[in-house]
Amino acid sequence: MEINSGDTAWVMMSAALVLFMTPGLAIFYAGMVRVKSVLNMIMMSFAAMGVVSILWVMYGYSLTFGPDTGAGVIGGLSEVGLSGVPGTTVGTVGHQIPTLAFVMFEMTFAIITVALLSGAIADRAKFRAWLVFIVIWATLVYFSIARWAFDFEDGSGGWMGDRLGALHFAGGTAVEITSGASALALALVLGPRLGWRREAMRPHNLPLVLLGAGMLWFGWFGFNAGSALSAGSTAAVALINTQVCTASAALSWVAVERWRDGHATTLGVASGAVVGAVAVTPACAFLTPIGAIALGLVAGAVCAVAVGWKYRLGYDDSLDVVGVHGVGGVIGMLSIGILATTSVNAAGKDGLLAGGGLSLLGRQVVAVLATAAFAFTMTLLLAWLVNRTMGFRAEPEDEMRGLDVAQHAESAYEFGATTGIGMLSGTHPGRE
Repeated sequence: MEINSGDTAWVMMSAALVLFMTPGLAIFYAGMVRVKSVLNMIMMSFAAMGVVSILWVMYGYSLTFGPDTGAGVIGGLSEVGLSGVPGTTVGTVGHQIPTLAFVMFEMTFAIITVALLSGAIADRAKFRAWLVFIVIWATLVYFSIARWAFDFEDGSGGWMGDRLGALHFAGGTAVEITSGASALALALVLGPRLGWRREAMRPHNLPLVLLGAGMLWFGWFGFNAGSALSAGSTAAVALINTQVCTASAALSWVAVERWRDGHATTLGVASGAVVGAVAVTPACAFLTPIGAIALGLVAGAVCAVAVGWKYRLGYDDSLDVVGVHGVGGVIGMLSIGILATTSVNAAGKDGLLAGGGLSLLGRQVVAVLATAAFAFTMTLLLAWLVNRTMGFRAEPEDEMRGLDVAQHAESAYEFGATTGIGMLSGTHPGRE
């Protein structure tokens, strides 16, 4: 069948945009940690890019999108190493794209989902343990849940869509709720940072946080609109909804800060923007722009409060993956059951406010609970096994002096008078 060059170009560009989000996340996280762990946070994201890319080609794509083994739960191994994939196409008649473009696009989703987890255990994880963990986590958790949520290369779907009837567009369950629930499990296994609650652990570089948030905002257009897999009306709806929901959530978060604390912060506007993008991800193709604005207002306000739950409940989610991605993803999934309308997307369903009753909302709840329960339970087990066998938590002395020096023999900033000379002469911390 003839390949649609316009759709192919859009998907390939979207893949590049989503991949760009992981360095953006690295910068976002790096600015939020203390100065002694900046490089470690960046390394954790770049490690995800390296490891998951290889896993995806070797067997991840086959397990997630390959021919079904039954019940829409997991794929087989017939496409290990992308065997038989080159030269084939995916998509509906008139909108076929090369399967390899689809492989690359979906790879970037797997990468950023793994990278998101690092925010929950910032400042205290051994780097080699992280590498081992992400191999087994991606294999046993992400590839499974993505199989449940996304449509396969033959056009059929996982059990969430085909059997349950829940709506889900981009990554609300497989990326956001999965990362949020898994982040909670990781935080519980590794325990709180040394000095948590007693010491100030403020972001060391807010301009970096804002730069990272801007990179994420930009890349999210590929994340959501690219999921249409064609440059058409569905992509256009997802595009505008991503923008307005992200914008309204940013404003909503800082409004809560202003009312609660007396001031609006740059950290708040960056966090609110990410929350809005998170919340609209599963809903972007099913809501009107007004509905997306309403979703952003609710998500920004709720998540601004939710990030403080960790202090009440006693878990140290360092960079608020639970409160931002977990809670934001849940709000986005549930909003579909309330705000979705077939006037925007005939392939969807009507939610409660569009006259569809409570049926769709009930299906969304089941999808949320199944995703969160599986991700939390499996991550708790896998993290515990890694911690018991090789030690996941960094040694106290390494944590105190900082993981940049302890794990990587480097530091992000050199404040000595000879820094410029050293850089010009080609020396590098840890390689002298």
